[in-house]
Amino acid sequence: MKKIALLLIVFTNLAVFSQEQKRPKIGLVLSGGGAKGFAHIGVLKVLEEAGVKIDYIGGTSMGAVIGGLYASGYNASQIDSIFQATDFNELINDFIPRSSKNFYERRNDELYALVLPFNKMKIGIPEALSKGMYNYNLLSRITRNVRHIKDFNQLPIPFLCIGTNIETGEEVLLNKGNLAQAMIASSAFPSLFSPVEIDGKILVDGGVVNNYPIEEVRKLGADIIIGVDVQNDLLDRTQLKDATKILVQITNLQSIERMKKNVTNTDIYIKPDITQYGVISFDKGKEIIRKGEEAAFAVYEQIKKIVDESSPYRKPKLELSSDSIQVRAIKSNELDNYTKEYVIGKLRFKPGAKTCYDDLLKGINNINATKNFSAISYSLEPNKEDVDLHISLKENPTKTYLKFGLHYDNLFKSGVLVNLTRKKTLFKNDIASLDIILGDNIRYNLDYYIENGFNLSFGFKSHYNQFNRNVAKEISSTTLNNPDINSINVDFTDMTNQAYFQSLFVQKFLIGGGVELKYLKIKSETLANVDPIIDNSNYLSLFGYLKFDSFDNKYFPKKGWYFSGDIQSYLLSSNYTGNFQPFSIAKGDFGVAATLFKNTTVKFQTDAGFSFGQESVAFFNFILGGYGYNPLNNFKYLYGYDYLSVAANSYIKSTATVDYEFLKKNHFNFSANFANIGDRIFETVDWISIPKYSGYAVGYGLETVIGPIEIKYSWSPEQPKGFTWFSIGFLF
Repeated sequence: MKKIALLLIVFTNLAVFSQEQKRPKIGLVLSGGGAKGFAHIGVLKVLEEAGVKIDYIGGTSMGAVIGGLYASGYNASQIDSIFQATDFNELINDFIPRSSKNFYERRNDELYALVLPFNKMKIGIPEALSKGMYNYNLLSRITRNVRHIKDFNQLPIPFLCIGTNIETGEEVLLNKGNLAQAMIASSAFPSLFSPVEIDGKILVDGGVVNNYPIEEVRKLGADIIIGVDVQNDLLDRTQLKDATKILVQITNLQSIERMKKNVTNTDIYIKPDITQYGVISFDKGKEIIRKGEEAAFAVYEQIKKIVDESSPYRKPKLELSSDSIQVRAIKSNELDNYTKEYVIGKLRFKPGAKTCYDDLLKGINNINATKNFSAISYSLEPNKEDVDLHISLKENPTKTYLKFGLHYDNLFKSGVLVNLTRKKTLFKNDIASLDIILGDNIRYNLDYYIENGFNLSFGFKSHYNQFNRNVAKEISSTTLNNPDINSINVDFTDMTNQAYFQSLFVQKFLIGGGVELKYLKIKSETLANVDPIIDNSNYLSLFGYLKFDSFDNKYFPKKGWYFSGDIQSYLLSSNYTGNFQPFSIAKGDFGVAATLFKNTTVKFQTDAGFSFGQESVAFFNFILGGYGYNPLNNFKYLYGYDYLSVAANSYIKSTATVDYEFLKKNHFNFSANFANIGDRIFETVDWISIPKYSGYAVGYGLETVIGPIEIKYSWSPEQPKGFTWFSIGFLF
């Protein structure tokens, strides 16, 4: 019986093999067309429903992306789910999560409205809107099941795609190497995405030379070609109304005639009706997918003729393997201006570590966030039971940048920010930055920083600030003894210089310390019969700090938390007032944000500070009041009170804000804060008593390219009047 059963199995397999050999081989050709390529998903759904088995796939641009995913094992429904979950605004803009940026890189994004390359005294423009890293990371993660396959003929479905050599204009066949990289190269639309270098060739979108690789798929062995064409016909002058359409027209000029010939050689030609959509109509994805389904159903009878009705094919769902990765070694190319320690420090995991794809992609994002590299590619190569991470980095040839910003608030008034940033100024891994702020109050910020990854990093800071404002009289209790005076008008000047070191603690917290020399001059012409100069001293201090920040947005966070704690000991002073004695100040700030439900976020914040040791200098007291300015020294926001109107050497404050994003980037919010402020309040239980200070604010905020534009109305039950505050642009 066993022999008979064995013979039956053998004959059955032979019969199936014979049928497979006789069955005509089906090739699928998918053209490029940007967002219009969503129609390919709809076509694939119908082909699967009909029972068609695809034997070969060739694609260009978006056709390469969808075709590559299908060839790697995904079915149409899974690809649909992937695209529905993708934020294409983030993809086009090459979104880098805020958590991937260090404090300097965040400052760059949260301070400057315009950044331009600056080389040999000439201002340049970026080579493209995006490097395509968001897309590359996404495709690398979702094609990890075939990451070790370097010959695309060995994929579950043999696959190829087309790129264009931008230097020669020649067509480049991509059928070997890194699948994700090949798909990215084939879809690198000029000016939107940066070119991709593969095997020494600089490649852009394959649609420039061959948007419908039918001949190449036939050479693979296809007997029948199903072709899906999402390419537009040439537009007339009345339709060429924006840059995107003009660029698409340019890429179509060469391929339009070739496409007409290819159509006649296609056995089943599918042309979705998507003329009303553009290459960036990603928000219309569901509609475009339906158009693909409709076009496929229009030729459904032709499709059914190539299906074996007795045994229709059902493509299984791809089961992805675990994304756990044991990295044995990290290998990168030699760099002129950055060390290997710098690169590994950005990855935030070391050779021999066990990690996962999410952590790998975070590390790649960390490298990308530096903007030090114009091209980044990586692959995981097998090494026994583990993998080696191979990273290829191309250094950004631009080392100097001009940056600009605008800001207005009711304290510092109007300001125009001009910045000059230079990388590799003196040493490897370094960056130097100089801000000049022109306006009602001229200021500057100078930063120099050497980043050494997991090792200690070093830096120097210098900044100068000035303003004229009525401030709390407690800023100089030694000068004012008149109880009828609540505030005085002062000219405030602060110049601070710091040398510091810092490093990552448990790969998340920033820990550091250093030495500071501060020059402080406070002058009031309104004081009668007394010296108008309140202070004119230098102060030498030591400081240390610990910071963490996982907010997804500095100004309107939806999730995350942050902590900042520091201690500073003032040791010496030139002592203009004659009252200086050494003292210390400690302060901490904690906040958390969470989305309660769609578009509504709540943020809680608590901050506190106190002095200890000898009697503190009044000029370093905590001075609260106002909103919308860049905090300086121990100045703190306090809703319900005017700028710098409450002062003492210790305080505790809690704030709650509910923010509702009623339209994209448009915010309505309500805030409440409560505080206890006084001298040495933590030496008693006064700080946990009913708050002596309270305030509320309602506001509107708009996210713009120059930064947030905010208006708030604030009031307090302890104050006779409310205050309206304006803030325009990033804080500086």
